[in-house]
Order: sequence, then structure tokens, then C-alpha cells
Amino acid sequence: MSVTRDVRAGGAPPDPHPVRTSDEPELTFDDFYHAHFRGLVVQLRAYTGDVGQAQDLVQEAFCRAFARWDQVSRYDDPLAWTRRVAWNLAHNRWRRLRTARSWLVRQREIHVAGPNPDRVALEAALAALPTKQRRAVILHYLADLPIAEIAAQERVAEGTVKSWLHRGRASLAASLRETTEEAQDV
Repeated sequence: MSVTRDVRAGGAPPDPHPVRTSDEPELTFDDFYHAHFRGLVVQLRAYTGDVGQAQDLVQEAFCRAFARWDQVSRYDDPLAWTRRVAWNLAHNRWRRLRTARSWLVRQREIHVAGPNPDRVALEAALAALPTKQRRAVILHYLADLPIAEIAAQERVAEGTVKSWLHRGRASLAASLRETTEEAQDV
């Protein structure tokens, strides 16, 4: 309460990281690391449920502390700063995993039954057509393009497209008839 009153009264807000006085012995990063690494791993292991992940998070927190060691070492409790960084990293990782998991759930494949025998027969019959006839049949019957548009796209006369369609339909009819007869014999 007194902190709030001081701030409201125009006083400066308290420093979130109080600094040690200069008469205290210098804390080396190696001593700090060796004294606290295992304890932080135990805490993060309990939170994350995974030793490897806990070690990674604590290691990252210590790397960040090392990068700012001149400043962090002067805090009253450098361990509190490092612990907060490790917990924030764990929480951020958990949020990223949750987001990724929800994205994956939305991306699941919808399983569709395989093609029926008629479709397989049609695809086989189309594959047996010469390239130009197959392209004309597909563009006209599947893409719903008029003969004039197919002729313009293929840069041929409309009569040529009509002959390709006629020959293609005749070949398809023969192939599909044979397939139907074979299926009835079985």
C-alpha cells in the first residue's frame, strides 16, 4: 500500500529489479549457474512434465542472464529474474504448442472413399486417347469450354476440334463398352 501511496503522491515507482550495494562480494556467473541450474530444472520439470524441455528452458534462461550478466548480477535476487525468464519461456512455448495443435486439428485430412469402378474405367479410357483428343474431350466436357474457345486455345480450326471430339467420343465409347462387357463376364 505504501508503494501505491508514494506513486500517487508523485513519488517514483519502485525499481522492479533492486540493485545490490557495492560492498557485497561479486557474484560470478559460473558460481550462480552451478548453484541454481539443477533447482530450476526440477521446478520446470514439474511444470512441463518433460526433463529435456525443462533443461532447454532453463538453459535458455541462463543464456539470457549471461548476456545481461553485468546488470543481472547487481539485482538483489538474480535467481528470481532467471526463474521468471524460464517460466515465461515455458509459458510461451506452451502457448505456441497450443496454437500449433489447434491449427493441426483444423488441417486434418478428410478421408474420401476411393474412386468407384466407373471412374477408374473412364480414367483408363481417357489415358488411352491420343493427347489432342484427350485434351479436347476434357476441355469440352469437364471444363465446359465451347468448341470455338478450344479452337482458339489450341490454335486450330473449329472443324479440327470437332473431329478430335468425334474421334475421342468414339474411342471412349468403345473402351467403356469393352470394360462393361468384361465386368459382366466376371
